[in-house]
Amino acid sequence: MSAAFAAPSFAQSPDEALAKLAQQTLSKGPNGEEPVSASTVQLSDAELGKIKDMKAKAAIVMHYGGNDWSQAQINGLKTQFAAMGIDVIAVTDAGFNAAKQVSDIETIMAQKPNIIVSIPTDPAATAGAYKAAADAGVKLVFMDNVPAGFKPGKDYVSVVSADNYGNGVASAHLMAKSLGGKGDIGIVFHAADFFVTKQRYEAFKKTIQESYPDIKIVAEQGIGGPDFAGDAEKAASAMMVANPTLKGIWAVWDVPAEGVIAAARSNGRDDLVITTIDLGANVAISMASGGFVKGLGAQRPFDQGVTEAKLAGYGLLGKEAPAYVALPALPVEKANLLDAWQQVYHADAPDSVKSSMQ
Repeated sequence: MSAAFAAPSFAQSPDEALAKLAQQTLSKGPNGEEPVSASTVQLSDAELGKIKDMKAKAAIVMHYGGNDWSQAQINGLKTQFAAMGIDVIAVTDAGFNAAKQVSDIETIMAQKPNIIVSIPTDPAATAGAYKAAADAGVKLVFMDNVPAGFKPGKDYVSVVSADNYGNGVASAHLMAKSLGGKGDIGIVFHAADFFVTKQRYEAFKKTIQESYPDIKIVAEQGIGGPDFAGDAEKAASAMMVANPTLKGIWAVWDVPAEGVIAAARSNGRDDLVITTIDLGANVAISMASGGFVKGLGAQRPFDQGVTEAKLAGYGLLGKEAPAYVALPALPVEKANLLDAWQQVYHADAPDSVKSSMQ
């Protein structure tokens, strides 16, 4: 596909832009912090020994557990906590419900954890519960976002994120590459005040608008869940009916992308190009088989989990921690799919993905 792409009016081709992206981290922290590399987060043998002697207890409080990203985060956390002698006493799934997440935190506090690693479902609605935990002496480490009004080093240890802005940029270049730099497209975004998904949406849209003048965004629709695949299917189907010239649709993460795939099938649009973010199994199978999904920007959730656990150790030790740690974006196409899976999950791709490559 890249060989067929001609970009007479652009400073660089999508492939050149993607190569350049590999050398950068574009996201900033929730409070505008500059990113610090995860490779700088390290614990010495002496520090690990002190942590093991504490016999600390940790809880993992997820916003949503129904995707491969969440499970990889949890696996990375459990792996590193085990190496640090820290007992994981609870793993919760709020199902994107802020009230449920507040209840989860309150229930966990009865077990007196030393550490909570979490991602707020709603930064404002959950802030009080996290504040109560911090006031009780619990060391808080966050994934991607922080509760409203929280300050690093005071209310929490650190926040760890993928380069979500960079992944939005990657998915835009991959869309342009697959479309040959022109065509009408639609966007399915997350209709919520959620830092990470807003970064992805803004990055995708800005990159298309500024780098690819012959690609027109003709339709946008937000989805609020909790049935993200079902909501995305309805949104994408409506876009395709209203815009027969539509060549591609971007979805904010892999589960909504699965809904867009279903909509394309039901509308007989075998030629539709889909790009997204997050390397889930179903979008990987689509990509491997030459289906609708032509590319995506992947996070590195296992490594993010490992880094979060180490930063929790910083909190236990009273060691100064960076406010914001980011891991670089990972553009994924069929050509590098199996290698990317290994990078993302620290495991071989499942047989369902490998067999689809043939």
